[in-house]
Amino acid sequence: MVTIMKSPAPAVLPILRSASQGRLLAEILLHPGHEFSITELSRRSRTPMATVVREVNSFEDAGIVVSRSVGRNRLVRAETAGRLSGPLTDLVAVSFGPPVVVADELTGMTGIREAYLHGSWAARLSGRRGPAPTDVDVVVVGAPDRGQLDAAADRAGRRLGLPVEVTVRSTEGWDRGQDPFVVRLKAGPLLLLDLRDVATS
Repeated sequence: MVTIMKSPAPAVLPILRSASQGRLLAEILLHPGHEFSITELSRRSRTPMATVVREVNSFEDAGIVVSRSVGRNRLVRAETAGRLSGPLTDLVAVSFGPPVVVADELTGMTGIREAYLHGSWAARLSGRRGPAPTDVDVVVVGAPDRGQLDAAADRAGRRLGLPVEVTVRSTEGWDRGQDPFVVRLKAGPLLLLDLRDVATS
């Protein structure tokens, strides 16, 4: 049973009504060529399905998304021709975009068991107030190819307009938790990234 509570305006973009709204907009607007089912949006945005339906209805009324029914499924995609599309996508990218964009760039890369946002972005996305972050901190657990990882970080940074700083820790080092850096990260806000391909998730 999911208890739906009124959530405060998100610290990362307080002009929105809720963090759920920001996460949904990020998934939809930053994947403009993809149609999402309501179930998929619920899972990827960590938002109850009833809330997803309500928000999608309001987005569609505003001309931000379009949807269609296929059998019993409702498929939702960004309305890229709308006048709000460009400005709103840019705003969402620099606020709720880091977990979506970084995950996009890391998805499919071999040697990664999991990856997390940490530092100021993780703090803002968890609701902690503070100044706007000036970079995006990521920790990757595993043994990826460093050249591929740096290239992915560069691509993410260009999409976000912010430098993306990636640190790698081995699976053993992460699980044992004796590294002071790992201990500090695990004590603070960490946001696990969804590395499942949006096209197949």
